[in-house]
Amino acid sequence: VSTSHLQLAAFALGTVGWILCTVSMGIVEWRVWHVNNTTIISSGIAWVGIWKVCFISYLHISPGHKEQFCHKFSGYDSSIPHEIYAAQGLMLIAMFAGLLGLAATILALRNVYMGITHKTLITRFFLMGGFFYILAGLCVLIPVSWNFYSVAHNQSIAFPPSYYMPSSPAAQEAGAAIPVGIVAVILLLLSGTFSLSYRIPVTTDTITK
Repeated sequence: VSTSHLQLAAFALGTVGWILCTVSMGIVEWRVWHVNNTTIISSGIAWVGIWKVCFISYLHISPGHKEQFCHKFSGYDSSIPHEIYAAQGLMLIAMFAGLLGLAATILALRNVYMGITHKTLITRFFLMGGFFYILAGLCVLIPVSWNFYSVAHNQSIAFPPSYYMPSSPAAQEAGAAIPVGIVAVILLLLSGTFSLSYRIPVTTDTITK
């Protein structure tokens, strides 16, 4: 037990990192667009996520009321940039990889704290957990970095006319999903490093053998 404190920390960090990965995937604010034409986008702000684009509009709404309109991205729409579709797949992989990492770490810690002396099995579970944590972290890092690059270079998106979105914003900035994703990456990579650092403790029996 005394040799697995880092791995226990890895489980805690990995849990938080996995939760933040899931939260980041669901947040629509990956890219925040500021638009000049407020005829339909009444607030002048639209949120571009990896699954949909949303904005606030006062059209066809009773006075004093507003409604959020969202358009889900179609898997067959070639106008949507590659970084968005890549983010969809990679974030899903990250979510499942992180879950596998947590499961492997739980099994290893269970053996450690219950005194089950299958040292090779414990090591394998920690190594599996570390591998899946790092895989999850890298799968989050790629879409977060790619979309941040697109924001930094104010890249446009040729939305279909049915979206009521301009092809280019007056300005854009990184939404809340980006920093949440960055924190998830840091925690998942730390978890992977801690899990991979586990070493079988040297005991008297081991020395004798």
